[in-house]
Amino acid sequence: MANTLAAPLIDDGLAKRNALLLALAQSFAGGVPPIIFATTSILASVLLVDDKSLATLPVTAFVLGTAIGTLPAGMIMRSFGRRAGLVGALLFGVLCSLLAAYAAYIGSFILLCISTLGSGFVMAFTQQARFAAADTASPAFKPKAISWVLTGGILAGVVGPQTVILTQGMFEPFLFVGTYLAQGVLMLIGLFFVAFLEIPLPPKAEKHERGRPLSEILKQQKFFVAVGCGMISYAIMNLIMTSAPLAMVACGLTNSDAALGIQWHVIAMFAPSFITGSLISRFGHGAVIGAGFLLYAVCALVGLTGLERWIFWSSLILLGLGWNFSFVGASALLTQTYRPEEQNRVQSINDFFVFGLVATASFSSGKLLNVFGWETVNLMVFPFVILCLILVVSLMFTEKREVKV
Repeated sequence: MANTLAAPLIDDGLAKRNALLLALAQSFAGGVPPIIFATTSILASVLLVDDKSLATLPVTAFVLGTAIGTLPAGMIMRSFGRRAGLVGALLFGVLCSLLAAYAAYIGSFILLCISTLGSGFVMAFTQQARFAAADTASPAFKPKAISWVLTGGILAGVVGPQTVILTQGMFEPFLFVGTYLAQGVLMLIGLFFVAFLEIPLPPKAEKHERGRPLSEILKQQKFFVAVGCGMISYAIMNLIMTSAPLAMVACGLTNSDAALGIQWHVIAMFAPSFITGSLISRFGHGAVIGAGFLLYAVCALVGLTGLERWIFWSSLILLGLGWNFSFVGASALLTQTYRPEEQNRVQSINDFFVFGLVATASFSSGKLLNVFGWETVNLMVFPFVILCLILVVSLMFTEKREVKV
């Protein structure tokens, strides 16, 4: 009986249903990060008089909030379930959106940062949606379940920036007040779909079983490559994406140009998710992750060629494609490194490492752009691409040796 209790539920039909609901939730609630990335740095640059290099601080606060929320998100979802955790987080996100609107109305940089910190905490829960869809999936369907959820980002990539374009001047002369109110509405729509999730709590025996010591899990080469590539993938994406709107406006382009650039970027981040899971199944995790980092290198090369609008947009599209292959591949690889009773702990640790580094990249982007310029931001990509390609190739060689043995 004990073995029966500890056995996880495997039901690909249920996994498909949950993946669809999570994709729909992601389509709307997932529009919040593009809104924050497209607006807060621009608003902060208006509010800040003395030190414009701090303009990316609200985005850094957002990413820091995500890093802070990763471990609590795992513990709450393990104890109360994925649905309860997501519902509570999205309700809190509505409050954070109202605070952002108030901050924009009174012109408070500090309240703006606090609001984005809270929104980032919410995103720590929604980030785990990609793993939630895989909870009841068979090993063969797990990569597809993860990629299915991320397809919701395609619509989110349109919803978020178009929300900015349509609402930025709604309460003139108070920039983005209407945008942040609309952001709260998007959270509520996402909550509606999340309420219909059916993801069983872990069996009692599994909940009380801690699994292997963390040190043993950390020693796995797959874990090291999955977490390392996931960290660097997200950090590169955030470094360029955070700087791009500021660089575009500084070059004489409009706020709408910047928002549309983010729109095409986010669409590119999630559009390949229709096929990423199948590509992983066919070519392997390492090949897909490696392809993502090669796209990052091309993105940086394009970004170095000029300052025209089409160059910014092309670079951002390549950045999104690179993120999809590298980050989805790393996320799928991570699912091979833990047992069912270890999943929440390992997923939370992974996201903690990922968003800890992303917070550093986000804060550094403002300094890099302000002091050294857009060219330096792009040049920073290449050393990290080389490092990750070395990690991926070493894993692929190891796997080949194991197959021969």
